[in-house]
Amino acid sequence: MDETYTNLPTSHLLGSVPAVISEEKNFVEQEMPEASMQTFPPNNGGDRGRGYQTLESPSDSQPQPSNDWKGFFSISSYTQYFNVDTDIVLNRLISSLYPIGGDFTSKIDANPDLYGLVWITTTLVFSLASLGNCATFLMQKHSDNGTAWSFDVSYVNVAAGSVYGYAIVVPMAFYFLLQYLGSNSSLIRFWCLWGYSLFIFILASFLLLIPVEILRWFIILVCGAASSSFVTLNLRSYIEGNDLSVLVVAAFVLQMALAIFIKMWFFP
Repeated sequence: MDETYTNLPTSHLLGSVPAVISEEKNFVEQEMPEASMQTFPPNNGGDRGRGYQTLESPSDSQPQPSNDWKGFFSISSYTQYFNVDTDIVLNRLISSLYPIGGDFTSKIDANPDLYGLVWITTTLVFSLASLGNCATFLMQKHSDNGTAWSFDVSYVNVAAGSVYGYAIVVPMAFYFLLQYLGSNSSLIRFWCLWGYSLFIFILASFLLLIPVEILRWFIILVCGAASSSFVTLNLRSYIEGNDLSVLVVAAFVLQMALAIFIKMWFFP
């Protein structure tokens, strides 16, 4: 019985629908040869004639860094100069204590950093302000125990103004001067160089706690000479081929003047 009903013709019956699956499939393939993925909802900005936007790769949607003057005020423009790890910073600190090597410029050539400038100058400010007061207390107690002593808060202001001002203004002055004279220089590398040159004064501030005046002068002069040699030996790579030896002498004198100022003001 089942086979008899299944073999009955049904094309003449009312309500029957002919099989058109193959025709519809061919029609769809002809009208829509390819299908692309689209995003939803439509993009309201940019091109108004396109209701839907095709998916793009993540790299196409990344914001590009600005090359105009507005990048100077953007924090993201300076993140690359803080991309250093502990090993790199320690290596550069050790190089600043060994000025005879003269290879510091080659170490920072590919990746100069401003982390050393910020960290070293800030540490030096607090070291001079706190240890300078301690040294004054020790010297005063060593000479006269009966004299009253009070903490001098002005050491903080003087230390911040002198250290930050020196570490920022002096490299900028040398940079613009060398640019004017036609030498190829880099302001970021100069800030990095002068920043690490101040690290030795942090160590010297602890040694200057010794209440012996002659020993204090010996310590500060040795540290000043080492810091000055570090700056001048690495500065020579930017003035090779030019008769600018006066700039090397000026850098040496300024660095020594800073050392003497530290001794006379904070460790009298």
